[in-house]
Amino acid sequence: MEFKDIATVSGKPGLYKILKPSRSGVILESLDDKKGKLVVGAAQRVSLLSEISIYTLTEEGATPLKEVLVKIEEEFGGDTGLEGADKDEYQAFMKHILPEFDADRVYASDVKKLISWYHIIRRECPEVLEASSEKNASDKDKPEEDKPDENKS
Repeated sequence: MEFKDIATVSGKPGLYKILKPSRSGVILESLDDKKGKLVVGAAQRVSLLSEISIYTLTEEGATPLKEVLVKIEEEFGGDTGLEGADKDEYQAFMKHILPEFDADRVYASDVKKLISWYHIIRRECPEVLEASSEKNASDKDKPEEDKPDENKS
């Protein structure tokens, strides 16, 4: 599974794997032990995790969710230690992971959801985090001239 194949549905807890489009919307499968299927129509808001970002105070204004999740995996390896944490602990965690995050627009509830999503992804499809980590590691190991230049047209 790839990161672009994972979605969240507004008003529903958890994460979902995108199975296929249907005439009335899209068919999703929950990423939990039940593996329940759900048809989501156009009236419900479905967001791909690959399109979600976290607000930052940088010039870009946001950091992709995938980068943040990969950094959590690299730093903590599954044990965030935030079970039963309070608002200040969530903010401190976010400051550690993404120092330039916008504390005025990223709430503790957002960080709690981020951690929940991280644990779901780590349990149900860890290859999403591992593949990214390995790719980043292999890019760091390459000599500078072997790395692709993203600025070239």
